[in-house]
Amino acid sequence: MTQLFPDIQPFASEMLDVANGHSLYVEQTGNIKGIPVLYLHGGPGAGIGKDYRRFFDPEKYWIIGFDQRGCGKSLPFGELENNNSHALVDDVLLIQQHLKIKKWVLFGGSWGSTLALLVAIRQPASVIGLILRGIFLAREQDYTWYLEASGGAAQLFPEYYQSFLQPIKNKPKDVSIVDAYYQIFNSNNEVQKMAAIKAWCLWEARISRLHCQFDENQLVSDVHSAISLALLECHYIKHQCFIAENYILQNIEKIQHLPASIIHGRYDCVCKIEGAYSLSQVWHNSQLNIVPESGHSSGEKLITQALCSASQAMAKFWQEQQ
Repeated sequence: MTQLFPDIQPFASEMLDVANGHSLYVEQTGNIKGIPVLYLHGGPGAGIGKDYRRFFDPEKYWIIGFDQRGCGKSLPFGELENNNSHALVDDVLLIQQHLKIKKWVLFGGSWGSTLALLVAIRQPASVIGLILRGIFLAREQDYTWYLEASGGAAQLFPEYYQSFLQPIKNKPKDVSIVDAYYQIFNSNNEVQKMAAIKAWCLWEARISRLHCQFDENQLVSDVHSAISLALLECHYIKHQCFIAENYILQNIEKIQHLPASIIHGRYDCVCKIEGAYSLSQVWHNSQLNIVPESGHSSGEKLITQALCSASQAMAKFWQEQQ
């Protein structure tokens, strides 16, 4: 299978109350008697959208998606308090308990790959396997690659990087890029804040695809999503995603037995390919698929094909185990 599955609507949706006053939007699609799969969106702060359902055969999979804390339809929108990696893992496990699921597939891209790995490391016994795209390991070198002048993205896109720096061009030298943006995002200057939100999201959008087919005015067209994406990405990066340096690779033994499909675009400029390669080298039960002529986005044709093929292969693997 190399094409997206048909677009279908959820058969159930609800707001699920979790800890510290947060409430999550959760939806279910496909076959409730099928293989449970949890889709973990990127960002943090991107929300689930709707096309994610199309990576899975709706006759084989029970597809679960949710908006993580502070984004999409989850409430309170844009909330940073009690919004961290440990809380998100708790939320995932609560959703699993709420839906009475014993084991499920974890499917995540970019930040979603990070969260999927954190969930699996916390509770490997509840995981069938993982399908991961655009690996982000939340190490210092990954933040540098994405945000710093010395990083790979800035070196490849110097003119876009200068536009990214515009809202913080007057920052003191001893203030980091992330801290400078964080101050603006949490200020009361709404005009300055919205300009910074657009610049942050435009930077990511511009470097996400190998072949950008969109008018630049459309790259940050969804203001609601842009706000949560910028606020939450900055919040998480400022706090090193709330995990210790190299935490994932150092804990890979806990999930060594789980099968995983690792999909990464050869020319991914948001999340460097070294992360995917390093993960595959220490995770002996994983398969690395370096996708040619592709960048970071799951919407790129060959990435889409790889994800659909991986979901079909995972379904076949699980059916053979039964």
